[in-house]
Amino acid sequence: MVKYLYLFILPLLWSCKEKATDHNPLEPNPQELPTKGTQSLENYVNRIVRAKLNIQASENFELKIYRAQLDPDGIEDAIITVNRLDFAQKESMASPNPAKRAELGFMGNFNYFFFFDGKLDMLSPPIAIPSSPLLPLQVTFENISSTKYKDILIDFRIRNASYKDFYTVHNHSPRRIFQFKNFDGLGTPNTEAYHFVYGAGSYGPQKNIFVMEAQLGALPSGEDKNTFVPQIKPLEKIKYTFFYLESEAKYATKDAQ
Repeated sequence: MVKYLYLFILPLLWSCKEKATDHNPLEPNPQELPTKGTQSLENYVNRIVRAKLNIQASENFELKIYRAQLDPDGIEDAIITVNRLDFAQKESMASPNPAKRAELGFMGNFNYFFFFDGKLDMLSPPIAIPSSPLLPLQVTFENISSTKYKDILIDFRIRNASYKDFYTVHNHSPRRIFQFKNFDGLGTPNTEAYHFVYGAGSYGPQKNIFVMEAQLGALPSGEDKNTFVPQIKPLEKIKYTFFYLESEAKYATKDAQ
């Protein structure tokens, strides 16, 4: 009997993660529609993000907007990332062991993203990605589920390792369909690194994800392994092939045993 492996890597402190794969569909509220009135998307997002995350006026935080068409409706959407390093550091100072918190890269729920639906003119609830706020989330887009719209790829750091989450938008909400490492073991003798290539799907329109081997660049002397961004040299060697299973709504690979 063929067995399938669903590879969602669960890193250190992943237990603090909020559920990121199932969110209630957005429901438009005419009183909060940003583009139906005079306010810009930037002003609307800033106001709603502050309210939903209870960000005080004195807090310094980083907010970025990444625009792309992310569902089949033909209208541009956006991903908004929020980094709360200032809040994480202040919270750490008030903890019983701030030095340990700093050593762990202030791990916790301090990096968030939101999905802005361009058709509904609405912002999703915040989606936390437990990670180190020393580095903000990095967002890219790829045509994986469809050639007509993009999927969302989000890179985040956990100490000396980097991970990539893959999301597709379904019913007006981002749904995580895959996760894998970018690299691990930075600054140690035991390193691993990968890059990703996409090809024709085995069972449907969703592309296969080929996890390719790579070489991880060295950590320069004096650099912090928790924050340094290393070079990744791609190798043309397939490590794993993942394909989308419609029945499970996520990616899997066959167990070789």
